Amino acid sequence: MKKILVTGGAGFLGSHLCERLLSEGHDVLCVDNYFTGTKQNILHLINRPMFEVLRHDVTFPLYVEVDQIYNLACPASPIHYQYDPVQTTKTSVHGAINMLGLAKRLNARILQASTSEVYGDPEVHPQPEKYWGRVNPVGVRSCYDEGKRCAETLFFDYWRQHQLEIKVVRIFNTFGPRMHPNDGRVVSNFIVQALKGDDITIYGDGLQTRSFCYVDDLINAMVAMMNTRKDFTGPVNIGNPGEFTMLELAETILSLTGSKSKLIYKDLPSDDPKQRRPDISLAQKELDWKPQVCLEDGLKETINYFSRIVGA
Repeated sequence: MKKILVTGGAGFLGSHLCERLLSEGHDVLCVDNYFTGTKQNILHLINRPMFEVLRHDVTFPLYVEVDQIYNLACPASPIHYQYDPVQTTKTSVHGAINMLGLAKRLNARILQASTSEVYGDPEVHPQPEKYWGRVNPVGVRSCYDEGKRCAETLFFDYWRQHQLEIKVVRIFNTFGPRMHPNDGRVVSNFIVQALKGDDITIYGDGLQTRSFCYVDDLINAMVAMMNTRKDFTGPVNIGNPGEFTMLELAETILSLTGSKSKLIYKDLPSDDPKQRRPDISLAQKELDWKPQVCLEDGLKETINYFSRIVGA
């Protein structure tokens, strides 16, 4: 049994991670400031004897005693991270500094939840970890993209300078139950619109692609990464290499929901990447991991969740 800190633990990914760690018998401290995370996501865990919750913003130092740290704290959807871009950057950069400082004091292993957004609008497809990316440093998305890139820099500097045990994963599009219904991400957008019978909003021509990983698969990879050998730091791409256009995703959701929603087209947002697909060969080699849940099966579970949330 380990004492494990999960920052952003009341969020979409964090709540699933807390649940998984508890199932393995660990003592879990969930830290969240509830900007995008919600107590609803962790209500079913509150009475578990090995689960503790602390309201805290990681841009301020934290003084606790733990063996491992999963640093997930940061809004991850454009609507939320562009709402207060300065705070988003602070969360990634100051949050990383504070969590790395805590890990250094405790000699604890720490995992950074980075993102495929570090690749920006990529010129290399699919994206391997050795690709440095193509990010606009002054665009509307850069508070998140560059914040996460800087966090990775800090993690590797702590590893080189202080021999801290770090793990870095780059998370590609992930979906599943407990996604925020108004987070602006394409899966939740399409499902909520379909369930309500509203028009489904396609940005651009709908031919831009994404790769969608079901949350259970993502959590499996994250836990496996935390428990790799000491000298393996990553970064490692975590995602599903299956690639779908936005039109294919919309049509699949319409079919699964039986919705009569119509497709409407709007201009593509600034700096929105045209293609996104992970090269997961490193994850397959080092983590013995690959996704197990296909898009359709994952969508069924997610649709069931949103059906309860939106009252459809």
